[in-house]
Amino acid sequence: MTIQLGAHCYLFTDHWSNASLPILARLRDLGGEILEIAIGDDVHFSPAATRREAEKLDMQLIASPGGEWPLECDISSDDAEDRQRGLAWHQQQIQLAAELGAVAYTGALYGHTGVVHKRRPPAIECDRVVDGLQTLANFAASHSVLLAIEPMSHFRTHLINTPGQAISILDRCDHPNLRVLFDTYHLVTEVRDYQAAILQMGDRLWGVHACENDRGVPGGGLIPWSQIAGGLKQIDFSGPVLLEGYNSSIGDFAFERGMFHNVCPDVDSFVKKGFAFLREQFVNGS
Repeated sequence: MTIQLGAHCYLFTDHWSNASLPILARLRDLGGEILEIAIGDDVHFSPAATRREAEKLDMQLIASPGGEWPLECDISSDDAEDRQRGLAWHQQQIQLAAELGAVAYTGALYGHTGVVHKRRPPAIECDRVVDGLQTLANFAASHSVLLAIEPMSHFRTHLINTPGQAISILDRCDHPNLRVLFDTYHLVTEVRDYQAAILQMGDRLWGVHACENDRGVPGGGLIPWSQIAGGLKQIDFSGPVLLEGYNSSIGDFAFERGMFHNVCPDVDSFVKKGFAFLREQFVNGS
């Protein structure tokens, strides 16, 4: 099993910018090989400058829509115009990811985070998701960017909450440029057997957000890390394993993201402890 340890930019900053470039060397010094950068309408920076710095440090990049993402930009929407807005918006982000040299564009691309319709999903909604993802997967492939959809908690979406639902969508899309990103935090409310979920995804699992149930440093919480390690070993997983969280020492940033306790007062300590734990679980223990 070969993994690339990395982190989400929100552990270091609330908005990526040209002033954020030293974060790449900082993460590299902490043992990271890959950084996920949240992009959106409120995030402004030079992708060329970030790409040059990452290449200089031999760091890989991932892009995801964590910044401002208009609600009307939703490929699953009942409104046809909103679906077109969603396609156009994601295509713009994919183009930015390509300029960054990012290896993937990930997230709840199938809908919109925070939109939860409390109803039995109509069949046509799933059809819309499939059509939209096929279009985006084609567009991303033409820009050499992989798409990885992320199942999320039923508190964040009603569309894809489990790895099984994600695989069902991938089966219908039948596109080689679509994979799954597994978030241990989101799935704690959705699955009972993490190892079985990983085996279900198999070689369509592209990456892991390694988060404790409170988004704190992995280890000591409710996440069954031994199940995860066993599953990843069984599928001979090779890919990114990323720490994701919110830096709670940056003003009200964590509160604004819905995190109301102090899980990351010191990012260097968070990353060092997180990486050490993950190496022990996924590398040394394998």
